[in-house]
Amino acid sequence: MRHALILLTLLLLGACAGKSGSTSKLQETLYAYQSTIRWGDLTGALAFVDPDLREKQAPSSLEERRLAQLQVAGYYVQGSQQVGEGEYEQIVEIRLVNRNTQVERSVIDRQTWRWSVEDKAWWLTSGLPDFSQR
Repeated sequence: MRHALILLTLLLLGACAGKSGSTSKLQETLYAYQSTIRWGDLTGALAFVDPDLREKQAPSSLEERRLAQLQVAGYYVQGSQQVGEGEYEQIVEIRLVNRNTQVERSVIDRQTWRWSVEDKAWWLTSGLPDFSQR
């Protein structure tokens, strides 16, 4: 159900892109991605990954079980910048709590986003966050 909602959100955002341009589309995409991560739908976040990288980024069943042990406690943008036309970078601190041990830790996610003229969408080209960081 979550995957269907994410895809519906992406389609609706895509419909708005022609009216609002790529800049507001970027903000909408970043917000939708942040919400997906914050709600703990870490595998659903895969829908934001560049289609060329998506299959390589898909978590294995073992990784999915490990991800299910994590609760996202915070998502904080530390910095962001427009790198060039159609390129955007942001650094995000993601706070995680292990459901089993109740230990909190943070992961720094360096995101790179690319505007696709063909798709009229922003794609995450840096891949999903590495939650195995210590």
